[in-house]
Amino acid sequence: MVEKVNKEQFDKLISGDTPVVCDFYATWCGPCKMLAPVMEKCSEKFGDKAKFVKVDVDENIELASRYGVMSIPLVAVFKSGELVEKSLGFTPQSETEEFLEGCI
Repeated sequence: MVEKVNKEQFDKLISGDTPVVCDFYATWCGPCKMLAPVMEKCSEKFGDKAKFVKVDVDENIELASRYGVMSIPLVAVFKSGELVEKSLGFTPQSETEEFLEGCI
């Protein structure tokens, strides 16, 4: 399951030992809505390797700004508090899985 988090929850999660896959999105964004079920399936497949979360950029402007999120959807992978990889825009299930396999 992809859990919606705020800035405080996010900061706590990324500082842990488990990699975090974050979907930066907005409720009004069409491609974000298309990516949501893809991320849910990826969370089921890779949930034993990483924590999956989503951050609403409209509700968490400071967080989006911190990581330079200018376009959405943006999937970002964090390890030990550091942004290690990101993927911009909608990608189909197979491409998203391939991206995640390479970085988590």
